[in-house]
Amino acid sequence: MRVGLYSHGGSGNHGCEALARSSMRFLGENEYTILSERPEDDSRYGLDTLAHIEPSRSDMPKGLGYLAYSLKMKLRRDDKLFWRKRYRGFDEKIRNLDIALSIGGDNYCYNGFVDRFSILNRAFVKRHIPIVLWGCSIDEDRLSRRVIEDLRLFSLIVARESITFDALRKAGLDNVRLMPDVAFLLDPKDVPLPEGFLSGNMVGLNISPLIIRHETASGSVMRACKALIDYILDETDMGVALIPHVNWYGDDDRVPLGQLFKEYRSSGRVVMIEDADAASLKGVIRKCRFMVASRTHASIAAYSTGVPTLVIGYSVKSRGIAKDLLGTEDHYVLPVEDIKEGQEIEEAFKWIVEREAEIRSYYNSHLEDYIGAIDKDILNGRV
Repeated sequence: MRVGLYSHGGSGNHGCEALARSSMRFLGENEYTILSERPEDDSRYGLDTLAHIEPSRSDMPKGLGYLAYSLKMKLRRDDKLFWRKRYRGFDEKIRNLDIALSIGGDNYCYNGFVDRFSILNRAFVKRHIPIVLWGCSIDEDRLSRRVIEDLRLFSLIVARESITFDALRKAGLDNVRLMPDVAFLLDPKDVPLPEGFLSGNMVGLNISPLIIRHETASGSVMRACKALIDYILDETDMGVALIPHVNWYGDDDRVPLGQLFKEYRSSGRVVMIEDADAASLKGVIRKCRFMVASRTHASIAAYSTGVPTLVIGYSVKSRGIAKDLLGTEDHYVLPVEDIKEGQEIEEAFKWIVEREAEIRSYYNSHLEDYIGAIDKDILNGRV
């Protein structure tokens, strides 16, 4: 079977990379094409050894073509014009595919994405190629009539957590299945650890520019991170591993984490993890004792390897995954809007530490069943 993976932002976001890798592993022996927004990233992290990488976008026109495009944009002020122009060669790239999976799990959580990716969805439908929305999370307040209209184009929608599943069913979408994110299946890779990494006694910390943009009190997230690190260094014998999970320009975890490393490196107990592929980062995360994460797939890497985890969340995806895996989101997800005074991450982390044995026991009893709900036959007879 010739399978296309699309709405893929590129492997500089290692969550996107983890989804692509684990989806191909899940689906087994097929011929894969990844239609990528950033194909150079996918080659850098080795996805080109598993699939044919095809740029999803075309270069902007030049000369008279660009002049005509610019005039239309100025007169109509319609973002769809821009995306139609950028994806003008997409239809030809997909003509030999048998099925396509939209693997950008949270694309419908962001403004403007429905107009952008509906162009791709309709290209597949026009060619009678079934499409699957794969491992998605969507906030209920995002389910406008326009979004629901686009969601009806999919032959199958696979929600990765029950809050999204319930919202989609409530909205009248009946071709929806609930299944954990296939990134839980990603195999971790053992990699050399930096000097100062105390294997089994580190707190992994992942903070992103994205979560900082969602804060309601300016500077509160970084103040809270510093309070957390101060507590770990002053009151425990643990170290801190700063772990980036996205390195996109303008959304690079290494920027806020680098600021923290500069401030604390002289302690000798804070280390910065260098950028690496998703499996290698998961290999580092599984060597941690605890994880504090803002990126969804950094938390999935921790959950799936049995690391007690606190998530700094801003949307339904973090809440839903915690609820389904742990039975509740309370205490396991700290909404970023609740971080105001600067002590909130520290206090939430203490709650996790105090219940370390209980959480590990829960993982031992429930994690295998949770991951086992990833259904190998989910596509059979549905597309």
